[in-house]
Amino acid sequence: MSFSRFPSIFVAAALLALAAIPARADKDVVQFGSQILVPANSSVHDAVCFFCSVDAQGPIDHDVVVFFGDIHVHQLANHDVVNFFGDVRVDSNASISHDLVHFFGDVHLGDNASVGNDMVLFFGDLHAANSATITGNRVIEPAWLLLIPLGLLVGFIWLIVTFFRNWRERRMYYPAGYPPPPPPPPPVNPS
Repeated sequence: MSFSRFPSIFVAAALLALAAIPARADKDVVQFGSQILVPANSSVHDAVCFFCSVDAQGPIDHDVVVFFGDIHVHQLANHDVVNFFGDVRVDSNASISHDLVHFFGDVHLGDNASVGNDMVLFFGDLHAANSATITGNRVIEPAWLLLIPLGLLVGFIWLIVTFFRNWRERRMYYPAGYPPPPPPPPPVNPS
């Protein structure tokens, strides 16, 4: 391969990079630490929130993603809803058109609320009205599935630390296998 082709390859790559169409995000809302409020008479395309909550009184045209906060859907989320470490509340007669994915928190579905496709709920509780519908698959893993193995691991580590501390104390205070001294006699009560 000759080195005379490199300049033409770089020129072609630069022209392709300049011709790329930039992404547009006119109606997307991204917040860090501030609540996203969608008024009832307006809508947003995507709502992404870190360490805050989304209160969607109006429709959301696409996805809602929240880390460490709550999601409240009053009308419609027209695609997916994803939440980590918070609660999701879908009001009566409101809907999520596609999937609901939720980790570490509770999901509340009101009367006639609907999830258009699958719902995945890890380490939380589902509180759904009898008339709420989930069209696709429903995967719910309760929190005790995480807490039992975690409790066993903590207990095992505690046993190892206790055993090591006792072994070290015996080695330090009673070297060469000498037994501990006898306890002092109890005080005599003069009468």
